Amino acid sequence: MLKRIPLLNRLVGASGGPGRVNVLRLHGVISPTKSNGPLGGGGPVLNLETLAADIEKTFKPANLSAVALLINSPGGSPVQSNLIAARIRQLADEKGVPVIAFTEDVAASGGYWLACAADEIVADPASIVGSIGVISGGFGFTGLMERLGVERRLYTAGENKSRLDPFSAEKDSDVEWIKSLQLDLHEIFRRFVELRRGDKFKTEDPRSLMNGDVFLGERALELGMVDSVGDMRSTLRARFGDAVQIKLVNKPKRGLPLLGLLGSRSGGDPLASALSSLENRALWGQYGL
Repeated sequence: MLKRIPLLNRLVGASGGPGRVNVLRLHGVISPTKSNGPLGGGGPVLNLETLAADIEKTFKPANLSAVALLINSPGGSPVQSNLIAARIRQLADEKGVPVIAFTEDVAASGGYWLACAADEIVADPASIVGSIGVISGGFGFTGLMERLGVERRLYTAGENKSRLDPFSAEKDSDVEWIKSLQLDLHEIFRRFVELRRGDKFKTEDPRSLMNGDVFLGERALELGMVDSVGDMRSTLRARFGDAVQIKLVNKPKRGLPLLGLLGSRSGGDPLASALSSLENRALWGQYGL
């Protein structure tokens, strides 16, 4: 629910001019790493380290009418999702500024986690919303190693130190362990959604919607997963007047993607970078993007 701020402060700035809404763009896979992989194949990434300064900048001006989160993310790291959302909430509460999330192509999994940091969620009718669940993935190279005649030699102190080693055969005990972690993470995710969305869900059992399914914006509205459908500019003008100033704080960065191939230049591992890129692309790909 939007915080109760005097209407005058929402519609006009400190000088009596038109109101102002700062927009924080949250576009990309949520990951603790800064790299987006070779040739930018995984797209941009989001984490608290890279976003902290922009989040502070977004909330810095006095007498903001609101802060808008422009979200386009298939999710990723639950820890980074929680850290980003928590920082947004801290500043929103300190400044007494309402936060409105606008979803673009997808706000799924961690992307929906970020949306729930807002007081209100506005989705495009065709946005993909939801995926309140946890997924883990990796690669196994044992068959390839056998064909290449490569022998794995691994030495550990501690019987569980080598869990889920991609170069060793998968163990049932390791699978049970990672699934138990997923269940715990899923519960943390669900509790955050329940805390932020409260009784907005339009179903007797809100947790029935927290099974990893996704919905288009219009259906998400019917279920109470979002508050309305529409686009950012039209919604903000209707809310704060046609003269409202809408300022994008963090514009997309245009880098040199070719540098992603040169692992030695930044001390990175080209293979690890390539695999990270594939994983990021897979997150987008599961939603047809």
